[in-house]
Amino acid sequence: MNRKPAMMGKNRSVWEFGFESYVLIAVCICIIALTVLLVNVVFNGIDKLSLGLVTNYPSSNIDLAGMRPAILGSLYTVGLAVAIALPLGIATGLYLNEYGGKSKLNTLIQLTLVNLAGVPSVIFGLVALSFLAYTIGFGRSIIVGALALAFLVLPLITVTTVESARMVPLSHRFGAYALGASKYQVVLRVVFPRIIPTAMTSSILAISRAIGEAAPILVISGLVFIRRDPLSILDEFTVMPLQIYNWVSRPQQSFIELSAAGIIILLIILFSLNISAVYLRKRLQKRVVE
Repeated sequence: MNRKPAMMGKNRSVWEFGFESYVLIAVCICIIALTVLLVNVVFNGIDKLSLGLVTNYPSSNIDLAGMRPAILGSLYTVGLAVAIALPLGIATGLYLNEYGGKSKLNTLIQLTLVNLAGVPSVIFGLVALSFLAYTIGFGRSIIVGALALAFLVLPLITVTTVESARMVPLSHRFGAYALGASKYQVVLRVVFPRIIPTAMTSSILAISRAIGEAAPILVISGLVFIRRDPLSILDEFTVMPLQIYNWVSRPQQSFIELSAAGIIILLIILFSLNISAVYLRKRLQKRVVE
């Protein structure tokens, strides 16, 4: 009578052990692959890493080549994209969770977000190029690239905001209503302060994705050779991934090593931005708890 449950428990243990082993092997493969890539990049680029790589302009002379315009272009484009997408994403997420309900408009917005999340990034570049650059007349400028990246990361920020707003206890809302607060006061003073740390997490993810995107910027900016700093949002620009690709595409080994050094600079900037966002998130989270 007891053999069948015992066998079922034994089979379950075997399946659990097998699944756990599979997951562990997958994690190890990912870590090993990532480590090999990072070691290879550091090994090839450490000798070319210097302050001149950050301060100099692009040049055919390997000893004088730098990526200053690309660094500034990446910072301006990504910063402007996050400044556009973060408030729009938070506002959209709050509307969907607090006001939308089960209306047709809410359903339409959610379907649109799902579709946007699955669209290849190069499509955002093509749409921005045809509509913003040519139809409106912004040209191949920073604002066009920033808007393309903003709508690229907008679904991520919106979905994160919706999920974080759902985690705010209903008792907090009911308590505010009991004290005489209106709907917008509840959203603004009860829900919104508690989703700020999550919004900062969204900004971290948005920065991480936007700063490494090359396909939409390649469509908008092209492989242009820029030897001056961008001074306004209507200036032509390039970004670090495009500059690195430009160096990699050259046959000389020295430029390949220079591209590896550029990757190190890109990773350092990305980690610095992420660390700053994490620090700001923790400060805001402590303030909310207090």
